[in-house]
Amino acid sequence: MPATVILNPYANRWVSGQRQPELEAALKKAGFDYIIKVTEYPQHGIQLAKQAVLEGNTPLIAAGGDGTFSEVVNGLMQATPDDQLPAGPIGFVPFGTANDLTDMLSIPRDLDQVAQILVDGNTATIDLGKVNGRYFDNNSAIGLEPVITIFNIKLKWLKGVIRYMVSALLGILKNPKWDAQIEWDDQKYAGRITLVSVGNSARTGGVFYMTPNASLSDGYLDFVFAPGLKHTRLIQLLPKTQTGDHIQEEEVQEYRTKSLKIRTTTPTPIQADGEVFDTAATEITYEIAARALKVFVPRPA
Repeated sequence: MPATVILNPYANRWVSGQRQPELEAALKKAGFDYIIKVTEYPQHGIQLAKQAVLEGNTPLIAAGGDGTFSEVVNGLMQATPDDQLPAGPIGFVPFGTANDLTDMLSIPRDLDQVAQILVDGNTATIDLGKVNGRYFDNNSAIGLEPVITIFNIKLKWLKGVIRYMVSALLGILKNPKWDAQIEWDDQKYAGRITLVSVGNSARTGGVFYMTPNASLSDGYLDFVFAPGLKHTRLIQLLPKTQTGDHIQEEEVQEYRTKSLKIRTTTPTPIQADGEVFDTAATEITYEIAARALKVFVPRPA
């Protein structure tokens, strides 16, 4: 059976759709057998991925950005019984703006090289995170981070990673805060927070190393949180998030766990892999799905 390429044409402001002929040419040149499905609306990738698995048209190849990858991963996981994990393998074609996951997996941007990775068939097994029933492969957050994501969605006139930086500044200037209770392992925190960022890998938004010590295959989630801070202090911390040095600041707390629970007195949005899937949550549960997914990666040098 042929593999199924699920392409999101909107990724990177329609750049992904414009590159479809280039992608198909590279796959044909490499002798990779495939059919292509194009998403038509948000969350369509979940449906297409699930259908492809049930029909046996695997492996799945997600072409787009981090949100596209996340949709295809969720569809794959929905169609894979727990006793058949790890799911996959799944391949990724980095057509997005940030491409955080593929950069963490050392997947190149060159399409001929990507096609060769798929033909070679070399795989690695990685963890997945899960938040309120939704899987994420890279990062999830509540509080300020998804507020920034909402600004990012609205800034249609900006392109590239600069859009994430401008969105971050707008979110900081809005300076929302939440009263929350956080529980993990045998520890607790109760008080005002600015954000909680949970990482399965180190980077999010193309430039922000919110959880710089996170690993895709260690069986844990890393998370950081900060109390309610003034917007002037947040602006001071923003450049440090691009190197991961913010975790050295006394206000920023960093931990590693297999699960955590968060309760907020006022609703917060939740983002998973850059997609806001809940705008008003008050109870949030995170957990790790260790070694749940096989992915195509380059052969070791």
